[in-house]
Amino acid sequence: MRKYELFTLISLVIIITIPILLHFFYTPQETTHKAQNSEIAEKENNVEGSESKNKEDAAKNSDKENLDKDNKQDDKSDDIQWGVDSATYTDNDFLGCVIDNYGKPTIWGRYLGDKEGVSAGLDSNEVKLLHESNIKILIIYNHVEDATGHDNGVEHAKNAIAMANKLGVPKGVAIFLDIEPNYPVDAEFIQGWYTTLADSSYQPAVYGVFDKDSDLLKAYNSMDKERQENTIVWTAYPQAEITTKEDAPKYDPQGPENSKLYGWQYGIEGKTCNIDTNLFIGNILEVLW
Repeated sequence: MRKYELFTLISLVIIITIPILLHFFYTPQETTHKAQNSEIAEKENNVEGSESKNKEDAAKNSDKENLDKDNKQDDKSDDIQWGVDSATYTDNDFLGCVIDNYGKPTIWGRYLGDKEGVSAGLDSNEVKLLHESNIKILIIYNHVEDATGHDNGVEHAKNAIAMANKLGVPKGVAIFLDIEPNYPVDAEFIQGWYTTLADSSYQPAVYGVFDKDSDLLKAYNSMDKERQENTIVWTAYPQAEITTKEDAPKYDPQGPENSKLYGWQYGIEGKTCNIDTNLFIGNILEVLW
């Protein structure tokens, strides 16, 4: 074989061999690198996806916690509110007397209309003063001395509604029927009061001394279950002493078991200012003015 033919043959072998060698020695490595890179990228994507989901879940949990916190802040049903009630007309001097000597109340109980020798009626100037002082008004109707008979209860309820409308008491406010311990009372009267108020734009409520032997408690418990459960009660039992806001006792009223027992008048006849002192659960704020 001539030299140039040998050289040509060797060259052909080299040319054919090099791609084969490259295929076997370099392509798998490149493929492996690509596979490894693909696997790494997939892992990174999974990590990023997991982190993103964790952040999203954390955000949702945070939003839920914030919502629960806001709801708890808005829900004042378990908060105990200190308040007063008085038969005396509230002007700046009387308001100052109460705040300076007892503390600032959240709630102030006042009466619809004048009752000679007993109480001065609430008027628009007093309403303005109390509202400007950020004090809620509890509405009391005390023009009853004989709390017996269904028709009698209906008539007193109508009178209370008319007085509230004239004063501008808004819808949804409770009107508390004042039944003193020496008044005769029966279930029919309270039922007449309840039905008439419940059919109006106001809510039925009752105030009185609900001790276990009282005629008032017996009359209340003689009503049908629906009326008992839907009447708001403010009890004046048991009696403790008048205190400042800071020294108020633990909320511990006694009243009808099947009622919305929202308030407790624990102390009466303050000496420095003519007030009674009270504790209320936060639910009552929804039915005050």
